[in-house]
Amino acid sequence: MLVKGRKVSAGRGGEAVGGGNYAFGPADDEVIIKHRLLTRTTTTRGEPPLKKLQKKFTSFFLETDKDDDSNYADCERLSKAFLQELSTFEIPLLKSRAVVEANLREKDNFNELKEEINSQILQAHSDISQLKIQLEESKIERQHKEECEAIRKLIAAQPPRSQTQKLIADLNKEIAALDAENTATSRLLELRKKQFSLVLHLVDELQTTIEEEQKTMMEEMRLATEEHKNGLEEAIGGSETMAID
Repeated sequence: MLVKGRKVSAGRGGEAVGGGNYAFGPADDEVIIKHRLLTRTTTTRGEPPLKKLQKKFTSFFLETDKDDDSNYADCERLSKAFLQELSTFEIPLLKSRAVVEANLREKDNFNELKEEINSQILQAHSDISQLKIQLEESKIERQHKEECEAIRKLIAAQPPRSQTQKLIADLNKEIAALDAENTATSRLLELRKKQFSLVLHLVDELQTTIEEEQKTMMEEMRLATEEHKNGLEEAIGGSETMAID
């Protein structure tokens, strides 16, 4: 049974208007195509060939099943019609078989071509991987060459070895002179430290002597002040005694 879709027809300018044509969706097309292939139906109109063949065979069978012996001519006529219809039905089948065999051959050729293409793709991927590795190695090698070239230019920009050795010898002499001067300075500094320590010691002793002298002077001034005070008191006491008398 065919599945019918929405009935449309193409009007003027390709516009869809009501008519006798049918439009089917993608899901319906697969069902329709499968049904046409099974029943050898090439159009949605008319009676399917398989149904016509079935009718011819049924008519021939019913005619031969009768007990009447006078229907021989009808049986022969129906037999020829059935065989003719069968031959007509067989031709598309042979065509379909030839198409299927050709499609199978095409499929085999396509599979072989697909395998060959897949093999070429794998080989291309392998070649690309190898080329990537070679590219990385080339980059590293080029980087090393650039570094070597930079070092070579740096070396070429430096003065000759003899001049460098002479400069090193001069610097060594300057270093030796500076070491000797440093040693002399260190000795002088040590002497100045000792002298400064001695001065500090003398200053300390002087300060101690000054402090002791100051203490002695303070003590003497205190004693003198007490003696003077006592003398005044004694003088005042004698005066008062004389006044009383």
